[in-house]
Amino acid sequence: MAEGLSVALPLAIDAADGAYTLNKDIESMAAQNLKMVILTNPGERIMQPDFGAGIRRFLFEPATADTVEIVKDAVQKQVSRYLPYIDLVQLNVFVSESDAASLMVSIKYAVPSINLVSTVNIGVGPSGIPSGGTASGGGGGGY
Repeated sequence: MAEGLSVALPLAIDAADGAYTLNKDIESMAAQNLKMVILTNPGERIMQPDFGAGIRRFLFEPATADTVEIVKDAVQKQVSRYLPYIDLVQLNVFVSESDAASLMVSIKYAVPSINLVSTVNIGVGPSGIPSGGTASGGGGGGY
């Protein structure tokens, strides 16, 4: 039987891993966990009504510095509470220049226990479908 840290999302059948594809390293698991915290709306997760930053709620809000700060604050609080093994190194929130109803969250994060520093980018548009969602970096190093 294959070994992994968690089930990779979205679910995909993988004969090598068993029933589903697995996250086999901390970097892919941490990036997935960050995406889940950012994209989940409060009240959406069973038995954890406070879980999630719910950035989709902000899609049609005015594209102001106040809105950006509210999104940043929501992300910081959620990561601090639900992902204590992750340190946020840099958090940027952008309103798309081509589509004022789209948000992009870019997070540079660290997992100090394994000397990992990486970046994840998560975009959400009016369709509600996440875009981007890429992780890059790794290798450790300073903050």
